[in-house]
Amino acid sequence: MKYSNMGKALRHLCLVQAFLVSALFLNSGPAPAAATAAGGGVETMKQAEDNSLRITIIYDNYAFDQRMETEWGFAALIEYGGEKVLFDTGGDGRRLLGNAERLGIDLSHIRHVVLSHIHFDHTGGLEGFLSQVAEGVRPRVYTLPSFPTDFGSRVGSRAEIVEVKPFQLVAGAIFTTGEIIGVVNEQVLVITTDRGLVVVTGCAHPGIVEIVEKVKEHFGEDIHLVIGGFHLRGKPEAELRSIVADFRRLGVRKVSPTHCTGDEAISMFMEEYGEDYVRGGAGRIIIVEPHHEIVPGLK
Repeated sequence: MKYSNMGKALRHLCLVQAFLVSALFLNSGPAPAAATAAGGGVETMKQAEDNSLRITIIYDNYAFDQRMETEWGFAALIEYGGEKVLFDTGGDGRRLLGNAERLGIDLSHIRHVVLSHIHFDHTGGLEGFLSQVAEGVRPRVYTLPSFPTDFGSRVGSRAEIVEVKPFQLVAGAIFTTGEIIGVVNEQVLVITTDRGLVVVTGCAHPGIVEIVEKVKEHFGEDIHLVIGGFHLRGKPEAELRSIVADFRRLGVRKVSPTHCTGDEAISMFMEEYGEDYVRGGAGRIIIVEPHHEIVPGLK
């Protein structure tokens, strides 16, 4: 059957409409309705795919899902391309494992654990995590070269300690920046997706803007999302506004500040980013979906 020019145009329009409905950029995981309404997180149609990036905040001092037990600290599970990486372990193994169980997450076969920095609220749950690792599984624990020399004694033979190098590959398309020097040295996770870079921070002690600049300079790609602790509590309002402006200058598309970011800074990011602000907190699930190009050449 041959289409007239009008028919072809209508058919193309229908395909474009289908693309706009199905190729959504971000999917927020399930959460209580009250929490979702209050959070301002982006809610879109759920289309989980094997090649989607899934980030689940397991441990945080904020709660997105009210079933979660909160405590100062941070931990998130990164799932992408068939790989799973636990980023930080919070400060308490019992809370880490309890929250994971409530979320239906099995941590016993995790083979990669990245510790952002030495502070206990990011490493304190490690022993609890290692206590439940399945028989035959020996995770790699990625640490900074500046970690205390006796840190390995907390791990023993249950895991392999890996001292990270600059922009080292952890698994799949998940990288660590390696050790970034600051008031407290730290490493950050970077995930390369066809949406752009996704940056996951623990506390951003070396400076959140400096970290974003470093990541963007190294990879030379746009930054789709920055999520985690930005370490901005107690900063003057003028400095906070400058940092938010720097995020815009650097082209960061979406933000999910939590943990040590501070309520005032979170509010400023929420005000500036609007629908591109994604509320964090324990129990938050964020899915970054791949591009769907159903019409060749469609931008």
